[in-house]
Amino acid sequence: MSNLILFWHRRDLRISDNIGLTQASQQNQKVVGIFCLDQNILKRDDIAPARITYMIGCLQHLQKRYQEIGSQLLIISGKPAEAIPKLATFLEAKAVYWNLDVEPYSRERDRQVTENLETVNIQVKTFWDQLLHCPEEIFTSTKKPYSVYTPFWRTWSSKKKSNPVNIPLLKGLTEEQLQQTKKIATIDLPTAKELGFNWENSLILEPGETIALEKLETFCQRAIYSYQEQRNFPSLDGTSQLSPALKFGTIGIRTVWAKTQELIENCSSDEAFDNIETWQKEIAWREFYQYVMYHYPELETGPYRPHWKNFPWENNEAYFQAWCEGKTGYPIVDAAMRQLNETGWMHNRCRMIVASFLTKDLIINWQWGEKYFMQKLIDGDLSANNGGWQWSASSGMDPKPLRIFNPSSQTQKYDPEAEYIREWVSELRSVDTKYLVTGKIPADEREGIGYPAPIVDHKKRQQIFKSLYQEQKN
Repeated sequence: MSNLILFWHRRDLRISDNIGLTQASQQNQKVVGIFCLDQNILKRDDIAPARITYMIGCLQHLQKRYQEIGSQLLIISGKPAEAIPKLATFLEAKAVYWNLDVEPYSRERDRQVTENLETVNIQVKTFWDQLLHCPEEIFTSTKKPYSVYTPFWRTWSSKKKSNPVNIPLLKGLTEEQLQQTKKIATIDLPTAKELGFNWENSLILEPGETIALEKLETFCQRAIYSYQEQRNFPSLDGTSQLSPALKFGTIGIRTVWAKTQELIENCSSDEAFDNIETWQKEIAWREFYQYVMYHYPELETGPYRPHWKNFPWENNEAYFQAWCEGKTGYPIVDAAMRQLNETGWMHNRCRMIVASFLTKDLIINWQWGEKYFMQKLIDGDLSANNGGWQWSASSGMDPKPLRIFNPSSQTQKYDPEAEYIREWVSELRSVDTKYLVTGKIPADEREGIGYPAPIVDHKKRQQIFKSLYQEQKN
């Protein structure tokens, strides 16, 4: 089996437009996929049941795709630094290929796997696949990493993007080899429940690359042409909802970008162009947050702005619990948190609203919210989640950091008929719209339906936060 190449899947659970997999197939047709159920990740306390359920579904789909192109996807479990060299040695593989990641844990894990493979004379080849430009490609004129999005966008958008790569044709193991492998190193793909993650609700996006490609097509047929405005209204189906697919790589980022370029080439108005470019800028935000996580790995464990390290958060446990459960007495905040708890997903406008509320109104450490999101989100991604929370908390790379969202004005602007609120906060469905959008529900009516009074006064808390903020700056 010495001509065999193993391709290690991580955040690229697809066959199409997969740079590392295609490169492996060009070296040798005998390529077998592997996925390691990494116990270092699965035993963390910030893993969402919805996310694991989606991932397992994607792996089921990927196994079928491997069969269709003539090979197999093998499942192993354990610590990658031990399990991957063990499998590669047993199969007498000549090389292991994989696509790189930006996260600090992933980089250290990959270093250990590489070291252990090279010790037993197995080649390692790695590629950048989940980004349109690798983090080492983009620097300021003084050769430093960017820390502000807008100049990053200007440089990033000016660079030529690669086209999607072809689907490979592969040869896998013989039936006899497969059976031998099962005895020694591989396991059947478990269910999420068997791994200890119980998710009974539906998923916002069904698993697998076929569904992800269909979702992209559907979005690009209609919603993208009104994206600039409608993306901000949580009651509308105005976003792509591709974030789980991008998190787990069931769709290639070059495929996504190529689709937007195709739309731009065929668009017939400035308005259409503006809408498409706005979505392209969101793709660039995804890349920016991964880029800064790569260049500033300390973001994983603390704030970007040094004076935030000792910020005097109040960290009221009862307030935090009310926020988690969607029982703050602020209808838009409660609707968003209940959407998160019930679906494992939250509209992006609402992510900003609830993050601002937690940090600026409740004066609770953003890292509490960051972790809670990771415990719930189907698309939970360290770089994007950390970037969004630090932006909302004013501890991140925003050049105008002191932003405070007023829940009432946000509701009046983005949920003016309270449709989103009524969808997710069932006890408020009969309440008059004017009360829901202002948040000023009469006490007798509120008590009658069992809805809590606002746990804090936004105006007063805003003043307290601003005062604390100025003290920290000085």
